[in-house]
Amino acid sequence: MNDHRNPESVPPWRDTALTPEARADALIAAMTLREKTAQLVGVWVGANPDGDEVAPHQHEMEPPPDLDTLLPYGLGQLTRPFGTAPVDPALGALSLLRTQQRIAAANRFGIPALAHEECLAGFAAWGATAYPVPLSWGAAFNPELVRTMAAAIGRDLRSVGVHQGLAPVLDVVRDARWGRVEETIGEDPYLVGTIATAYVQGLESAGVVATLKHFAGYSASRAGRNLAPVSMGPRERADVILPPFEMAVREGRPRSVMPAYTDTDGLPSAADQALLTRLLRDTWGFTGTVVADYFGIAFLASLHGVADGRSEAAALALAGGVDVELPTVDTFGPPLFDAVVAGDVPERLIDRALRRVLAQKAELGLLDADWSPVPAALAEADLGEPGSLRGSVDLDRPANRALAAELAEQAVVLLRNDGLLPLRAPARIALIGPNADEPTAVLGCYSFPVHVGRQHPETPLGIELPTLYEALATEFAGSKLHTVRGVTVDGEESDEEAAGIAEAVRAAREADVAVLALGDRAGLFGRGTSGEGCDAASLELPGRQRQLLEAVLDTGTPVVVTLLAGRPYALGRAATEAAGIVQCFFPGEAGTRALAGVLGGRVNPSGRLPVSVPAHPGVQPSTYLAARLAQAGGVSSTDPTPAFAFGHGLGYSEFSWSGPEVETAETGTDGAFRLAFELRNAGFRAGTEVVQLYLHDPVAGVVQPVQRLIGYRRIPLDAGAGCRVELTIPADLASFTGRDGERIVEPGALELRISASSADPRLTVPLRLTGPTRELDHTRRLHPAITVHELPPTPAP
Repeated sequence: MNDHRNPESVPPWRDTALTPEARADALIAAMTLREKTAQLVGVWVGANPDGDEVAPHQHEMEPPPDLDTLLPYGLGQLTRPFGTAPVDPALGALSLLRTQQRIAAANRFGIPALAHEECLAGFAAWGATAYPVPLSWGAAFNPELVRTMAAAIGRDLRSVGVHQGLAPVLDVVRDARWGRVEETIGEDPYLVGTIATAYVQGLESAGVVATLKHFAGYSASRAGRNLAPVSMGPRERADVILPPFEMAVREGRPRSVMPAYTDTDGLPSAADQALLTRLLRDTWGFTGTVVADYFGIAFLASLHGVADGRSEAAALALAGGVDVELPTVDTFGPPLFDAVVAGDVPERLIDRALRRVLAQKAELGLLDADWSPVPAALAEADLGEPGSLRGSVDLDRPANRALAAELAEQAVVLLRNDGLLPLRAPARIALIGPNADEPTAVLGCYSFPVHVGRQHPETPLGIELPTLYEALATEFAGSKLHTVRGVTVDGEESDEEAAGIAEAVRAAREADVAVLALGDRAGLFGRGTSGEGCDAASLELPGRQRQLLEAVLDTGTPVVVTLLAGRPYALGRAATEAAGIVQCFFPGEAGTRALAGVLGGRVNPSGRLPVSVPAHPGVQPSTYLAARLAQAGGVSSTDPTPAFAFGHGLGYSEFSWSGPEVETAETGTDGAFRLAFELRNAGFRAGTEVVQLYLHDPVAGVVQPVQRLIGYRRIPLDAGAGCRVELTIPADLASFTGRDGERIVEPGALELRISASSADPRLTVPLRLTGPTRELDHTRRLHPAITVHELPPTPAP
């Protein structure tokens, strides 16, 4: 056999003239069973703060493995070398470099590991840019900007030697009580699909493997409880849960997918062959790797109870279509090896997964003869002087910060304005609430300062996080700003909380305007009010925040409610009594400046709600994407009508809509509708309207939602400027899963609603499909064509 250290002979797996699959096959033929299984596991590590090799991470789920025993057989992945503990980025890159050298030198084929990291709202590493969370991406309704952000994240990951990012999340919100709502993009499959696909395209453009998660149905767990069983029929799964994944696979071409923790109708996703193999691979054509969510394979035995021990769990997952176990060696280690030796698992299943893993490593250049562990960030560095590297790698560059600021500004949603906003230099502002002076109030649970940093309070945050107080003090430099916390985010009734409310009332009475800073504290597994494992019993504001809100409203001082939160909350009286309400979903490191800019008028708000804001805290599960019987009516005493609907958002400009001009109002089930309308900024300043297209199907073969989003476009217009918006709507967009489980387009009447929100149609167009019912497959058209043509400006009055 050819040794990788023999320069006179290049083995076929290092031959870049061969396809990645052919190189993988050659390598598989030369490997022992133990070397094969070693490529299917990761090891959870933490970079050394001095630049030395990484060390296995000690965590509560499993004891760390012995690298000296493991590495001679090779290693598939390194889990979170930067995202386990605070480390200077340059020294982290050096630590990863040295570890890769050790891994490659230890195994006889010289194969390095693939390194992965979290990147849900930016690279989850110390000192890296904290971008807005995905729910803010949805609020921006701007795929192009999300694509640009993801490319920047990908470049940062790649520059320090990371190959794979565990994002984006494509779960469609079905119950806003679920703690991970902040990680989602919204409650509509089309919005989720388009934004997530853009993120995938951006990350992959930087050479980083994007990972779709959580496949599929995780967000539909009963009562919004994390990991609870999912009760969902195949039609809801096909029409609500799966379309974002299908779009991302088709148009984003991600190279990895992560199964959901949950079980649907008794079948865990990590062992669902119909989902992971027949649908994902055989139908959609996915060719990348399926990587297990952390400890998800062992959960088949310990939580789901469908496997008797870890060998059987490994066998079920491997047969279902899982290729790689994360975060560390466990079921795919000795238990899987023993099962193959015993004849319980065919070796061909190992080879099937391994071929995908090695082909991906070949694509990434990890099997090339000239592979180097030195990442771009250290290409010119003196690696012999680790101390000189400290501070030399900047993961929060000015360009990153500008992107974070742009996205944060576009994601701010103005829910209510009685005319008070923007504030006109009030003399006295009372800033009241638990998020008034809290730096991390803008961050979600997978941001580094929250996810890891809170376990290291002695370590600086690593990035600038101005508080809302500091942002308002800058924005309203001529105003007197008085800050009162009032209550904690999740405090219970106590004398201290009561005294805080009384102090807040006094401050409000003495002010010209009271700005309330309410919302969440991100955390993990009960250590926050939003985040993984931080599910809510209802959508009432956490702790005593409602009582604080009502007490301040009672003062008679004009009140502007601001929310830095991970989910929507019922706002009670504020929905009709507050002078203004501004919603932000964990907007990242530039978030407070964006919020202050909206309050002061520097920023004309253009965000739209990616999730409905409930009128009452106890109406979940409820989203706008619901059938007639899920709406308000005489058959139930509860009313799920939201206070602010999906797609809602105000600005400081007024837009006029006129038309439509309909070219094609009737077409066959294989045709398309064509029409146009005019949009004009009738206000006195530049602004952005978000045109939303909803389809209503009044009579269908199976029950349909009253309406569903099929397209949208952000349209910025200067004051007085106008445009002609031309629409081509393929009949495919009217498709749904019919009675026999196949996707169809039926003939009959339709209604297109050209809207400012799901509750605010501006133009309504009756349409009709003719001809026979037509079956569609995964190659169907997914988008309308929206073309915008500039019109002459309106003369100034």
